[in-house]
Amino acid sequence: MDSTLKNDYRKKQRTMTQRLLITGGAGFIGTNLADYFTTRGWRVTVLDNLSRRGAVENLQWLRERHPTIQFAHADIRTDLATLSREIAQTDAIFHFASQVAVTTSWQNPREDFEINAVGTLNILEAIRRQSVNPALLYASTNKVYGGMEDIAVTLQNNRHQYRDLPLGIPESRLLDFHSPYGCSKGTSDQYVRDYARMYGLNTVVLRQSCIYGPRQYGITDQGWLAWFMVAACGEQPVTIYGDGKQTRDVLYVTDLARAYEAALHHLPEIKGQIFNIGGGAGNILSVLELVAYLEQRLGRPIAHQFADWRPGDQPCYISDISKAKQVLQWEPRVNTVTGLAQLFDWVQSHLDEFRQIGILAAPAIAPAMVHS
Repeated sequence: MDSTLKNDYRKKQRTMTQRLLITGGAGFIGTNLADYFTTRGWRVTVLDNLSRRGAVENLQWLRERHPTIQFAHADIRTDLATLSREIAQTDAIFHFASQVAVTTSWQNPREDFEINAVGTLNILEAIRRQSVNPALLYASTNKVYGGMEDIAVTLQNNRHQYRDLPLGIPESRLLDFHSPYGCSKGTSDQYVRDYARMYGLNTVVLRQSCIYGPRQYGITDQGWLAWFMVAACGEQPVTIYGDGKQTRDVLYVTDLARAYEAALHHLPEIKGQIFNIGGGAGNILSVLELVAYLEQRLGRPIAHQFADWRPGDQPCYISDISKAKQVLQWEPRVNTVTGLAQLFDWVQSHLDEFRQIGILAAPAIAPAMVHS
């Protein structure tokens, strides 16, 4: 694209009040991005079916904090009229509505596919059939890369790390959709990309790594980092699958919001492209390191036990975020030490809320339940 046209597009972005539709907007990430973009002058609409625990509480928090936020109660699988109406009135869409647990996808692969793949196709088709062409930023996942069994992993400093990839996995890595969840998200990932090529839609795929932060009502198979904090602070036991030395690059949610902002700023020259968005090699954390951190903060052992590896679980995943740094001029600002402390403080101050919505049980855990 000609540089003059790029500058005109960006000037338009800065000077007009823009409308943003966030599907799954009452979830953890959607709530944080709704808050972030509303404070920057966007007119935000949250679309959600409120099926997940914590969604109602997140929506209430958003409405109290930002009375101007609009809400559309809808399911992306079935409420096509609502999707079309909301899309016709927006300038950008952040698509977070999804089934997010690998374990749930094993139990009900059809529902997983209908939510993640069919729901995304419904959004793409709703855009294609209208005269408007809003930006569509899709929240994909590192799970599209599969188990990556061919990549050499070594044990360093009690962490599984890549032997030959110091920066992590690049976007050029071949896809290998392992698990029904990986298949459904990978299907959407590729549909979103191809609709830019085939129909000229302004789509971008963001393959997210481990995102964490406040408003995250983590449970055992959805948001492991938040769940460990919630369980530990609430004196509940946790299960470590595998050896606990598996590592992830972790990204604080405000840095994720900045990545979405940067992607919008660089449209339309990046449409149809894919970006890895995570903490990168500078922000990695193992499960056992998180347990040690929590024990240090709480001043007591954390009740935990070990179980077998789960199918498709990667002993190591680190995003190579070089492309995002170069093209989007984006990189994380919140380091792991700061981010963990901020989430810990938020969890500690919301334990009663976790109990009210059924994520935490009331009884404390006896010291005898601690396992090494």
